[in-house]
Amino acid sequence: MCLGLIVWGICVSFGQIVSSNQTEIDIWKTGIAREVITPETSVWMAGYSSRTAPSQGKLHDLWAKALALEDARGNRSLLITMDLLNISADFSNLLKEQIGRKHGLEKSQIIFSASHTHSGPVITRSLKYIYPMDAAQWGIVDQYTGWLEAKLLRLADHAIEQMQPSLIYTENGITRFQVNRRNNKENLLTSTTVLNGPNDYAVPVIKIETLDHQLKAVVFGYACHPTVLSGDQFCGDYPGFAQIELEKIYPGVTAMFFQGGGADQNPLPRRAVSLAVQYGKQLAAAVEQVLSEKMVKQTAELRTNYREIALPLEDPISMKEMEKMTQGNDYHARWAKGMLEDYKRNGSLINSYPYPIAYWKIGKQSLFALGGELVIAYPVKLKELFGQDIFVMGYANDVMSYIPSVIIHEEGGYEGNDAHYVYGLPAKWDKQVESLIISNCKNLIDETNGE
Repeated sequence: MCLGLIVWGICVSFGQIVSSNQTEIDIWKTGIAREVITPETSVWMAGYSSRTAPSQGKLHDLWAKALALEDARGNRSLLITMDLLNISADFSNLLKEQIGRKHGLEKSQIIFSASHTHSGPVITRSLKYIYPMDAAQWGIVDQYTGWLEAKLLRLADHAIEQMQPSLIYTENGITRFQVNRRNNKENLLTSTTVLNGPNDYAVPVIKIETLDHQLKAVVFGYACHPTVLSGDQFCGDYPGFAQIELEKIYPGVTAMFFQGGGADQNPLPRRAVSLAVQYGKQLAAAVEQVLSEKMVKQTAELRTNYREIALPLEDPISMKEMEKMTQGNDYHARWAKGMLEDYKRNGSLINSYPYPIAYWKIGKQSLFALGGELVIAYPVKLKELFGQDIFVMGYANDVMSYIPSVIIHEEGGYEGNDAHYVYGLPAKWDKQVESLIISNCKNLIDETNGE
């Protein structure tokens, strides 16, 4: 009897040693939190200049969700995903400053990610020239924005306060409902037998488990515009339905979506709630497939880096041409009036913009988080340089305009020539923006890895 107890004690001690070793190598701390951010009153909806009235109810709630990470050395980061069209630099920087001051986080350690749903509310004064809104309606937007800021600050607090030991795994899946909208005609889709690219069908997945392997949260992405819907009811579009579906499949789990480089990718066909539900289920099925297979366990080592680069703009049109444009009554006229007011107030117009690039390394998993409406050429190029297993997030920290590739810049069109009117920049980007962004991504990863 005594010998048996001794043997049992030796086994328990050995198990504790193994567990301790695993803690040093594998054990993260993670905190998960969520907040409903559906407006409580009717608010103008974001994303389409054709809308002529504010929202009328909801199809489902909009959410903000947070994942706080801490590695074995105490390094921390915070990811906040939101069912919103976009976020501005002013909005993001203010929240980062407040969260950072309270929790000791630097700018590199916080990422704000917008899903880019076109069925969410307008926030701040972003894209202000495309919406035919009066002062009272802008006042409602300002009230909602203040309410949202308070929600996000509370969300960050909750995620950081609730950190528990966890395991992290990563892997890429695949699904194929994105269609390159520049190179394929929506009205000819039924008769089209070959779809033209470029495309990136990857579904990046981060799995968060408890130490006894219970699924706690899943973070996933896809590169495709959430433009299935264009009605007057709040909805997360296909990313919202994907999150709902995953949380049905895995009760008690928090599902978080981030948008990839989907600025020139549309879900086709579209324009029906049933299609938004279908694509949500397709995306959820791709995530479920990844979760059901072996994933890469990431050791508890976190590195974060961040920089803002001065992206140059071309010379704007003349003041005389702007004066002519003010005679209209569409968003081009509102843009021209706004630019003339900026020039009168400041004596000049900006000729560059501070573009944000963030890089996180979660164990060995690389994650780039780039600002703006990122076209698919960027994840394609970054994967050519750094491997097909990297994760690329667009619409992160600041969405200031479309970010075209060299080819799109040369071809023109909405993404290359016209998006600056929508976003309130004085001119389109200079053709060197792609090379500047890619080279700075390379510098950032080299700097982070000590190369």
